[in-house]
Amino acid sequence: MKRHILIATLAVATPMAFASIAAAQTKLPAEIEAAGETAFLTLHAEGAQVYECKEKDGKLGWAGREPIATLILDGKTVGWHGVGPAWDLTDGSSLTGKILAVVPAPTGDKDVPWVKLAVASSRGTGKLTGATTIQRINTVGGKASGTCAKAGELQSVAYSTDYVFSKKP
Repeated sequence: MKRHILIATLAVATPMAFASIAAAQTKLPAEIEAAGETAFLTLHAEGAQVYECKEKDGKLGWAGREPIATLILDGKTVGWHGVGPAWDLTDGSSLTGKILAVVPAPTGDKDVPWVKLAVASSRGTGKLTGATTIQRINTVGGKASGTCAKAGELQSVAYSTDYVFSKKP
């Protein structure tokens, strides 16, 4: 019985460990590097990018509305990511960000871009304290597809990503 528990634990823990190592080793495009800063926290996110059908220049198209995601650390939910963009952790710390740079995801046209954000505001104390830069990397999915037929229509597209939080030394 104990052997089965150990095997099950390794089967769950091993992919997470590899994902953390992969995030730490990801080579970032120069446009989204946090030069001169130190990464201190990487949170995995699982959720959806929500789009709204809007009219622009007489044509209907999908426009980003908001992300909705669970933030995960060591296999445990530690917070949420949402409109703002904002990151709120269960320890009471939270941030909002302002986009500085966007680059296409290197993995394909169905993945939302990689992004570099400056911390625009912070609140509370906890794991996010001191963060100055946020990077969205290792994206999978999340891009709207197809055409929309009616303004106000919504489309939710599953995505996952890693958010890397850095600070100045």
